[in-house]
Order: sequence, then C-alpha cells, then structure tokens
Amino acid sequence: MAGIFSIQDVLNTAAPGLRAPVVDTVDVGAMFVGSSEQPYAALSRRGLARVVGFEPVAAECDRLNAMATPGQRFLPYFIGDGTERTFYLTNMSMTSSLYEPNTRLLRRFQNLENLTRVVETSRVQTRRLDDIPEIAAIDYLKADIQGAELDMLKGAERLLAGALVIHIEVEFLEMYKGQALFGDIDVHLRSRGFCFHSFLGLMGRCFHPVVMNNDPNRTWRQHIWSDVLYVRDFMRWGELSPDQLLKIATILHECYQSVDLAALALQHYQAGTGIRLWDAYVQRLTGQIPAQVPLD
Repeated sequence: MAGIFSIQDVLNTAAPGLRAPVVDTVDVGAMFVGSSEQPYAALSRRGLARVVGFEPVAAECDRLNAMATPGQRFLPYFIGDGTERTFYLTNMSMTSSLYEPNTRLLRRFQNLENLTRVVETSRVQTRRLDDIPEIAAIDYLKADIQGAELDMLKGAERLLAGALVIHIEVEFLEMYKGQALFGDIDVHLRSRGFCFHSFLGLMGRCFHPVVMNNDPNRTWRQHIWSDVLYVRDFMRWGELSPDQLLKIATILHECYQSVDLAALALQHYQAGTGIRLWDAYVQRLTGQIPAQVPLD
C-alpha cells in the first residue's frame, strides 16, 4: 500500500513547494551482503539520504565506495567505544567482530560455526561516533557489527540525543563471547528516549542434527538474532520540531511501510504547523478524509 506513493506525493498535494527532507544517515557495519539492499536504499533512490558509512574490512569498504551513489561515503573505521580492541577476522568476513565467536554455542546449530571460524586476529583502535568529524548529525542510524552494537551506542551519546530512528541488529543468544544481548540494548535505548517499534525478521537455526526441508539456514523455534527498529518515544513527539517529525514520517514510510506510525508523526506535524499533511496522507491510504483523533 505505502509503496504506491511517496511522501513527496503527499507534500505535492497538501503543500506544493514543500520538499521531503534529506535524512542524515549513518551506517555502521555497511558491508554489502549478497543481493540484499540496505534499509535506507529507498531514501537513496529518491535523493533523500546523506549517508556516512563504516566498514573496517578494507576490501569491502573499497567495494562500497565503488558502488556508492551520490550522497554516500564509506570509511574503513572500527566503530566502538574508543578503546584498543582485538579484531577477529573470520572465514566469512560478514561474521568478523570485535568479540570472539562463541564456538561452543555456535557448533550446536546448523550452519553457524562453519561461518564464524577465526582466521586472523589483530589489535585495532576503535573510534567513537561522537569523535568522528565526518558526522555532523544522525537522524537515522543503521548498525550491524556482530555483537559490538552496545559499545557503539555508548560511544555516540551526543549524536544519539538527536537521533530519530534506529535500525539495529541484536542477538538473543551469546553468539560472540561477552557480547551485549537484546535485553541490554533495549534497556539502553529506552533509557535514552527511544521505544521499540518492530522486529524485522527473526532469524535462527535448527539444533543439530535436525534440518528443516533440507535447508540448513531455516529454524524451527529457536530464534538467535534479528534486526530491530526503534523510534524516538512517540509519546513525546509533541516536543519534536516539524522537521524532525517529517523526517520520522519519511523514514518510516519510505523504508519500512510503517504507515500507521508515519501517520502519527504527520498528525503531530499538522497540529504544530497547520499544514494538512495528515489529512492528505490518511486520505491517500484509506480513500477517506480522517476523523479527528486527539493527540493528548
């Protein structure tokens, strides 16, 4: 439903001349994997994303820059808490981490331990997002760094104070020794003014020796990791600026088709500006002019 029209279509109807905002996007762990798209790809295609990405595996970073579209830049930095750490390079570079793979756990599952075998270790200097001059602001953060996500969040307190949407990978089991799990990240983000919005694909594997439909990558009941979407606490959106509200609506609509929450952001925008974007948006979704719904 949301894919039929863009936020700009709604702006053209309700506020001719008003342009959809450019979203300051930071991608930590930007490695290109297979044919999958980054979650902000829809924004980039519409020219609405200004992306600074980080990928410490040099060959992968070079590949990203070779494929970059206008407004994208990728840097080969190790993002973390600013300390010197050990980097565990694995046989599949996408599973490399600042944390050692937990082989004792991983070998209990189909097709995990064989994808996380350490081939080289090195001492590296991590960098805090707050200390990187190439980042002026973060509206939208995507993070996938194999267990080091909480370290990254702790090194970005200043920037995350202004962030609006976070797309982050979490684990439910300790795939990497000593890593933070979903509960740790959830507590941290909620304490910083974010709220949980959605799981974006619960993933797992079967325990050996079970295989589902001859596919070792399928799970039965055991979920091990997922991408998760957080947003700035919607109960406090009355405190946000119109620009921030329009950015939230743009990200949620264009990237996730999360139309109900996008509509709420536009309702707050309309209440604060008098520009009838909520009316136009809901009418595009439902074919009807919306009845008034109180925000308080």
